[in-house]
Amino acid sequence: MQSVQHMVRTGRRGPMHEFSMAFADLRASFGRIGLAWSLAWHDVVSRYRGSIIGPFWITLSMGLMVAGIGFLYANLFRIPVNDFIPFVAIGIVFWGLISNVIVEGCGAFVGASGMLSQTSLPMMTFIWRTVLRNVINLAHHLVIILAVLVFYDHWRDANVLLSVAGVILVMFNLGWICLAAAMASARFRDIPQIVASVTQFAMFMTPVFWLPGGRLLDHAVLLLNPFYHMLEAVRAPLLGQAVEPLTYLVLGGMALAGWLATFSIFSNIRRRIVHYL
Repeated sequence: MQSVQHMVRTGRRGPMHEFSMAFADLRASFGRIGLAWSLAWHDVVSRYRGSIIGPFWITLSMGLMVAGIGFLYANLFRIPVNDFIPFVAIGIVFWGLISNVIVEGCGAFVGASGMLSQTSLPMMTFIWRTVLRNVINLAHHLVIILAVLVFYDHWRDANVLLSVAGVILVMFNLGWICLAAAMASARFRDIPQIVASVTQFAMFMTPVFWLPGGRLLDHAVLLLNPFYHMLEAVRAPLLGQAVEPLTYLVLGGMALAGWLATFSIFSNIRRRIVHYL
């Protein structure tokens, strides 16, 4: 009798029902992955409508940033350019993917409030939209990595398949982080500013454009830094280096624990997200 009264007051039928509805939303979103891709493609096209080279403007500016930081820091710290510029290029390109998915994830639900309130589309569709939009941008920026690896003759040692496996593992983690940021930002509108500040700070704490070495190799700033492991899983194979087992352990554990925790929260508040918006 109490459970019936609770359902009448709140519209909730219990945790298992909420979880099954959330899982149905996730499953339906995979069926609408084509729609998520179309929305992501439209976002990229509309952002650069009227531009001559479109998103390659960002690629050009990123390439200039790689060249500027690469040559400057290589000379300041007396690091061979042949080793440092490929390291910086891969770091900056994939840091752009990581930070943009997290920052733009804050607006995944807020930016789609009109569609969410007027349609019955799966909510997870808008998470995939954010992720795929940044994957499209990454595809343009890969030109920088390819050019650097070929020019500095690192392509012979690059383990592309292992790097692709690292990218997939990174994307699994970015998926739940994007969902967490979207839910938090829907409820608290200060979250995007906090997330932007945290990611900016994390960039300087992560070896994006500085080489880890000496005592730092075993320092907590690396071992406890998830962004370091994300970059290392992708960058090390492309530079012909081995990836530490700890990196795969951290990323695998993060993906499993992150999705379990985040999806549990999603199942609990899914019905209220539209009201937050």
